[in-house]
Amino acid sequence: LRASPVQLAPARPALTLLARPLGNDPAQRLPLVDAALPLPPGRIGIYISEAVVDLYGLRPGMDWPALSMSFSAPEQEGKAPPAPFFIAGVWRDYARQAGAVALDLADYERLTGDARPSDLALWPQEGADLAALRQTVEALPTEGTPALEWVSAEAIRARSLHIFDRSFAVTYWLQAVAIAIGLFGVAASFSAQVLARRKEFGLLAHLGLTRRQILAVVAGEGAAWTGVGAVAGLLLGLAVSVVLVHVVNPQSFHWTMDLRVPLARLLALCAAVVLAGTVTAWLAGRAAAGRDAVLAVKEDW
Repeated sequence: LRASPVQLAPARPALTLLARPLGNDPAQRLPLVDAALPLPPGRIGIYISEAVVDLYGLRPGMDWPALSMSFSAPEQEGKAPPAPFFIAGVWRDYARQAGAVALDLADYERLTGDARPSDLALWPQEGADLAALRQTVEALPTEGTPALEWVSAEAIRARSLHIFDRSFAVTYWLQAVAIAIGLFGVAASFSAQVLARRKEFGLLAHLGLTRRQILAVVAGEGAAWTGVGAVAGLLLGLAVSVVLVHVVNPQSFHWTMDLRVPLARLLALCAAVVLAGTVTAWLAGRAAAGRDAVLAVKEDW
């Protein structure tokens, strides 16, 4: 892999040119947004990141003369390059917000004559001794090459997840606070209703309803109201998620991602909220089935 910065416009940050083996099926090496376009004769296929699409106004199927001129020799300046670059696809790159361009390593070496790699990827066999592999690679003659910096895909993944978890830790706390405030509101609302409907519950007791049945009525109302709130919150949360994924991300970070709804987790969370609201209403309604509610009917006599 060869990674090098390319400055095409003074007003824009330098994008990263990635030369790597792509083979006959670039979709196996790059996370393409759509299927790759067939290459016209006499063109060199390149694949741009989503940031390049937004920053440079390019689309698949277009030539990119500015990038082609950057590969021209000084004595050829002002002339058409021998093989213009053709944008064959767009890929998702979450590491470089300034944009990246990928092309096949063989094309890069043919155009530049530079076969020096800047990055090396190894796929060890399962159960291989990574320490021994590292020592073997470092023992190879380097001819003045700087010391290698090693990093594993597992370490990158763990670090990325740690950063995301730390970034969203506040969100999790805000979610817990919002649920607690909602349950407090349910308790306060049903407590007020219990005080206002003492005569009603007392009359139900005189008509023969047991204390358990009255509590079931209160708990049922709590389940109904918290169920409506859970459905409304779920729909509103999905709407906000769609806006964040399809509007905020492309505008702020110049990348897109697939929206996957964890339906099982969302349904479990809604069920937990409804259960908590029902229990809260039941606890708040225990006073409705007490002796005070029965005696409150005497006030109308």
